[in-house]
Amino acid sequence: MIKPADIQEKEFSRAVRGYREEEVNEFLDEITIDLDRLLNQLRETREENSRLVEELERLRGTEGTIVDTLEAAKSLMAEIADSSEKRADILLKNAELDAELMKKSAREEAETISRESKAMKERYIKFRTQYKKLLESELERFESLSGEMPELGVDDFDDLPDREERDEAEVQPDNSGGTIRNMKL
Repeated sequence: MIKPADIQEKEFSRAVRGYREEEVNEFLDEITIDLDRLLNQLRETREENSRLVEELERLRGTEGTIVDTLEAAKSLMAEIADSSEKRADILLKNAELDAELMKKSAREEAETISRESKAMKERYIKFRTQYKKLLESELERFESLSGEMPELGVDDFDDLPDREERDEAEVQPDNSGGTIRNMKL
């Protein structure tokens, strides 16, 4: 390839009827300037092309990374969705188990209360029956005593204190903090 310096250093032989040297030199100067400018543009274009090729390779590598990242993200999203569904299923099953345990506990408690209620009713009936028997036996005893009661005459009440003596009877404290009247009968 011809370089601008080659054009400037080129010497032509002279002929009798040749071209004017000044015009040829001016033309060669113009060609040199244009060739120098074209060579600079070619160098810049090659540098830009090299930079663009590097950028393209980097982007191709990035594109692969982006595609891999997108695939990984899709896979992760699918795993998260599956995991969320499984977690929701587990939470639902745990809630159902908790509800069953609560129902079982409530049933057992209701059964316990029912048994205790039944036992209380039986104890009440037994108590009522025994109390009734006690009252009946006491009534029978009372009735048997009232038929045997001696008749008292006026003389039988002579040893009882009269009303004034009863009112003047000593007042003594009892163990419970109250007072007891001592009366002699």
